[in-house]
Amino acid sequence: MAISPYDQETRQRAVRLYFEELADGASSKAAALRAVEAVIGIKTSTIRNWVRTEEKKVDAAVEQSDAEKDAELITLRKENARLKEANEILKLASGFFRPGGARPQTKVIVDFLRTHRHLYSIERMCRVLNEHEYAISPATFYRFQARGFGPTPAELDEAYTAHRLFELWRANRRVYGRRKLWKAAHRAGWNIGRDQVQRLMNILGIAGVLRRKTTRTTVADPSAERFPDRIQRAWSQAQRPDQWWVADFTYVHTSCGFSYVAFVTDVFTREILAYVVDTRATKSLVIRALRQALAIRQRQDPYFDSAGVIHHSDAGSQYTSTDLRRLLAVHQMDGSIGTVGDAYDNGLMESTIGLYKSELIDFEAGTWTNWSEVERATAGWVHWYNHERLHSSLGHIPPIEHYTNYQRENHAGLHAA
Repeated sequence: MAISPYDQETRQRAVRLYFEELADGASSKAAALRAVEAVIGIKTSTIRNWVRTEEKKVDAAVEQSDAEKDAELITLRKENARLKEANEILKLASGFFRPGGARPQTKVIVDFLRTHRHLYSIERMCRVLNEHEYAISPATFYRFQARGFGPTPAELDEAYTAHRLFELWRANRRVYGRRKLWKAAHRAGWNIGRDQVQRLMNILGIAGVLRRKTTRTTVADPSAERFPDRIQRAWSQAQRPDQWWVADFTYVHTSCGFSYVAFVTDVFTREILAYVVDTRATKSLVIRALRQALAIRQRQDPYFDSAGVIHHSDAGSQYTSTDLRRLLAVHQMDGSIGTVGDAYDNGLMESTIGLYKSELIDFEAGTWTNWSEVERATAGWVHWYNHERLHSSLGHIPPIEHYTNYQRENHAGLHAA
């Protein structure tokens, strides 16, 4: 290939002069070429070749610029499509997952992927979810798929635990909240945390009952002789069973009118020793309850001696009657009456009646028919209360267990002798 006798600067000058001639009004391209030839002394054919070469370079640059613009446009369109697809996936996910902002359980996310895999690839959906704090990998989805999308061993174990927890809650008359249900589970030998109990209760939709305030039903007789207050609200200072008994009664509305339920409770064990249901709130109601408590204690403990037992109540006329005072004297028991109108002076009994109302009377659906229906239901509740219900004041054990423990630890040797 022959080397051109003209340098690059000369060629560029010739081309530049040619385009200037055209711009200045040359009549034709040939006239412009001749004018340049006259100035620089180079043949028009040579100048024409240089012009054509330069025009090709310009056309190529224009074509390259157009191609780059097309590529950029394609890239933008792809990005817009990707963002649109991501928004569609997120919109579907927000409708599928529960509101609240917390990450759904992995199984829920897998269910979402499984439901929408006909619309988008698993990898694409996982990528979008990961970008928005719903972390999951395609490998996790395929692990679920490999076992037929069934529950994991951990999920099966939790479902079994939830079922057992529900049965335990139902066995305790559906009244336990988180703390008592957790304690009951531990007594049954379960290895379960309190937070797990609460979480499973939320899933099951179960909860404990709330204790209600009690309404005073007794009316004081200002003319009656009253016993002094021998306890002075020192409920936590009882040292043994049958040291202090507390008594009170409440009412239950039925379709046939009011029924009245009298209770006698041992302060130390929290055991309900006696209950009597009647349609009248007379002195006979509370006397029968005291007689029943004495008989039950004698059956429980052949060595029981009522002498010195303090019987505490409020100042209602039923508890200041001569007949009740006479019965206490026969059994060498000491009467005790709290301050008139002060619920704290009979606070333990008020608490027991509050539980009775909350866990049985108000908790059972419908209206009570008559006193006999109330009596049957009360019998079941009292048995559960004494033998099964956990009491925090007793270290989360039932009253009968507390009483039995005390008898075993303090009287086994004495009775054997």
